[in-house]
Amino acid sequence: MSQIDRSKPVMVTGATGYVAGWLVKKLLEEGFTVHAAVRDPGKKEKTVHLDEIADRSPGTIKYFKSDLLKPGSYAEAMAGCELVYHTASPFTTDVDDPQRDLIEPAVKGTENVLLTATKTPSVKRVVVTSSCAAIYTDASEVQDTPNGAFTEAIWNTTASLDYQPYSYSKTLAEKKAWEIAESQSQWDLVTINPALVMGPPLNPHATTSESFNILKQMGDGTFKSGAPKLGCGFVDVRDVAEAHYRAGFTPAADGRYITVGHNTDFFEMSQTLLPKFGEDYPLPKSAAPKWLLWLIGPFINKSLSRKFISNNVNVEWKADTSKIRRELDMEFRPIQETMEDAFQVLVDNNIV
Repeated sequence: MSQIDRSKPVMVTGATGYVAGWLVKKLLEEGFTVHAAVRDPGKKEKTVHLDEIADRSPGTIKYFKSDLLKPGSYAEAMAGCELVYHTASPFTTDVDDPQRDLIEPAVKGTENVLLTATKTPSVKRVVVTSSCAAIYTDASEVQDTPNGAFTEAIWNTTASLDYQPYSYSKTLAEKKAWEIAESQSQWDLVTINPALVMGPPLNPHATTSESFNILKQMGDGTFKSGAPKLGCGFVDVRDVAEAHYRAGFTPAADGRYITVGHNTDFFEMSQTLLPKFGEDYPLPKSAAPKWLLWLIGPFINKSLSRKFISNNVNVEWKADTSKIRRELDMEFRPIQETMEDAFQVLVDNNIV
């Protein structure tokens, strides 16, 4: 791909989201005109933080009303853009109807955005926010990988509508993206595949992401008697935004990028908060025993099934991040910095 013209606007779907907010901030600071595609531009409480960033940045932001499930609703926002970021997708594990609440918005949304790109002659590159969930369902699957680590070559084949439907939605959505990308030759596709994204939200009172709930539970006493050693990948939200930025503006960027700073688990994450916040908050001091989680997990949260606990607690998670470090020159923040900065936002806003 040739270089993106920096005088042209850049479109971001789901611009008020957790990752998207930091990406929009970066684009504004770099002087771009951002076409922010959002559900309801009139909801000022959702956009005020972006307006404030725009006011003190060289770039400008313009809002466009768009709906993931409405074909063609991104056409106006995309007009004249060479670079499109598609970040909008539901992230929750607590849904009543996985087909309606997860699969359809993820897959149809991806289809709508990418088919619009095909009809918009200016578009040269599309960067889609996928997930490591499109690579694996359970940490235990790492044992079946060629070198004992997840890589970009691996696809999730184990999630379903009944088991880990969120992971299933991310897999189907990314597969749809590649299918559309391969059916045309006008633009190229790059996907960013983060694991668990943590770090400070730009708009704490409107953030509803799952990572926010985990952080809240660490501080409100939910895990006081012990945090699970639930194996996972971990990455700072600011690093994910930076990875998106580089994926858009590095001509040689190609394919999928596992975007993970650390291989860790929930207990290890919680321990990084003790030095600064341990005196004042009921943070976990020990790891929850697996047998206990196995007994009580299903009663605490329906996504904590016994199968899930067996396959993820006390199981080491590992990804190979050599591709993103080499091709996008990415470095990642330490876990402690991410956790402290994120928890401080909860403290400052009286959320814990």
